[in-house]
Amino acid sequence: MCGFTGFCNLKKKITSKDNIYNMNSSLSYRGPDDSGYYYEENVVLGHNRLAVVDPAGGIQPMTERISDNTYTIVYNGQIYNTNEIREELIQNGFKFTTKSDTEVLLKGYIFWKKEIVNKINGIFAFAVWDSSTKELFLARDHFGVKPLFYTIIDNTLVFASEIKALFKYPGISPILDEQSIAELFGIGPARTSGTAVFKNIYELKPASFAIFNESGFHVEKYWKLHSKPHTDSLNQTADKIRFLLKDSIERQLVSDVPLCVFLSGGLDSSIIAHYASNNYKNNHKGQLNTFSVDYIDNDKNFQKTDFQPNSDKYYINIMSSKLNTNHQTIFLDTPDLANALEDAMLARDYPGMADVDSSLLLFCKEVKKYSTVSLTGECADEIFGGYPWFFRADSLNSKTFPWSIAIEERQNLLNSSISQEINLREYIDYRYLESLKEVEILDSDSMETAEKRKISYLTLNWFMQTLLDRSDRMAMYNGFEIRVPFCDYKLAEYVWNIPWEMKALGGREKGLLRYAMKDILPDEIVERKKSPYPKTWNPTYTDCVKNKLLEIMNKENSPINSLLNKDKILEIINTNGKSFTRPWFGQLMTGPQLMAYLCQVNMWLEHYNPRIELS
Repeated sequence: MCGFTGFCNLKKKITSKDNIYNMNSSLSYRGPDDSGYYYEENVVLGHNRLAVVDPAGGIQPMTERISDNTYTIVYNGQIYNTNEIREELIQNGFKFTTKSDTEVLLKGYIFWKKEIVNKINGIFAFAVWDSSTKELFLARDHFGVKPLFYTIIDNTLVFASEIKALFKYPGISPILDEQSIAELFGIGPARTSGTAVFKNIYELKPASFAIFNESGFHVEKYWKLHSKPHTDSLNQTADKIRFLLKDSIERQLVSDVPLCVFLSGGLDSSIIAHYASNNYKNNHKGQLNTFSVDYIDNDKNFQKTDFQPNSDKYYINIMSSKLNTNHQTIFLDTPDLANALEDAMLARDYPGMADVDSSLLLFCKEVKKYSTVSLTGECADEIFGGYPWFFRADSLNSKTFPWSIAIEERQNLLNSSISQEINLREYIDYRYLESLKEVEILDSDSMETAEKRKISYLTLNWFMQTLLDRSDRMAMYNGFEIRVPFCDYKLAEYVWNIPWEMKALGGREKGLLRYAMKDILPDEIVERKKSPYPKTWNPTYTDCVKNKLLEIMNKENSPINSLLNKDKILEIINTNGKSFTRPWFGQLMTGPQLMAYLCQVNMWLEHYNPRIELS
């Protein structure tokens, strides 16, 4: 995993190299093992490398010369069908000098051009410069696991793995407009795919590629979820799911550096650990390392809720003992969670999921001492229908994004002048209905399956994107790689078309996945009710973020005061967040996390110091 930067101007020669150094150095944490550059008169590329496969052979930028043509790639990701692609290319006359997937990806592009995106399976963002045609090709993986942002200024396409690098290029500055405010307080901590919140900064959408040449900048989508009848029986479906999961997990175990699994004792991470552990045993790789996160004194303060019915420790011990993994629990402390809120915001370039982000950032920092790569159970709930909103009437009937139904409360946070200019409900409704238009409903779909297709599509393309962004940014801020086997596009394609009645077998969240695993995992794991990413229950965390927010509100020059209703914020502070009666975002962002989010918003405004342009 890596980070890359670049800029391309086809109208005039590029004379300054300093800009690429500044851009690349801002992302050095994404690739602490090496850095490199490529220069031509119309393009400059920079790369920071986290060496995972073939440390000696995968150096970037990588250039290949064929006859009079020169192709150069910068790439961030991992291709999981590298061996198959390499063999096909060898049959077509290509020779290889390294074991790296970078060389396979580059030569695959040379051979198939833009069709390479329909050949590869993995997580990726990359750019290839074709010197002969003066053409730059950019692409991003099916679900957008790896990030890629861009803008165009003075005929120059400027692009990077993260937004902060773009601001190192002369003339590109952070600007907020009405849409930015609507994203921040109406959609946040999610954001609309393709946007970057900052005005004139864009994201290459998942499952898309772009071509920059003399005729301009052209974006094309290469993949989407298509609806079609599901004809497999229940047992055939369970068999196929097991096959696809095993295949995805085993492909993602490729690594020349230490690899581990995040194990919470939940169904999803236990599935990953099961197949990974078996693969290690069968291939004589030794004992699998697993890690979990917890918080100091959490056992004393844990409160059972509908969303988090039990803690993880008991179930982790069951799985670790059964699989004989080398397990370690990382304990985080409350002050550290609060103090890492700013780093988490900087890692994301955006206010995020508060301590849900900062805890993962600190967790990855500690695990990095032992491993460089981890597999996680992320995305199973999105693919298989595991969230409470798939079943709760208030969410299903909300006619909005079901994880973010507190629209009126969000609107009331804005100060009166901004609230008159920006109607959050109108903006949210626009984005909500825009997404629903993309859902393919079959005539053969039952009413329930049709409705659940809609909510599944929203979950996959909004909520899952937020979590994937969180995982990449918090991990890569520590030079650490997270892989997500449940996010395999072939698995997603198959499960997408399973009728809801089968997917929610027995009326349970992830009922079908439980059925598929009933003879593989212990019953206690299979039957365990979904429990989300663990958060701290220590009341001192609430006190800590409450005091941080109060300090911010008491400073007249705090930038957040120019946007928000101070009386409403003080009401939130005085009630420990309980005056905001519904979660801010999903089940984990309640009162304390809302206060922490508002702290992050202020940190974000202070750090990026954006110009605000409201009409």
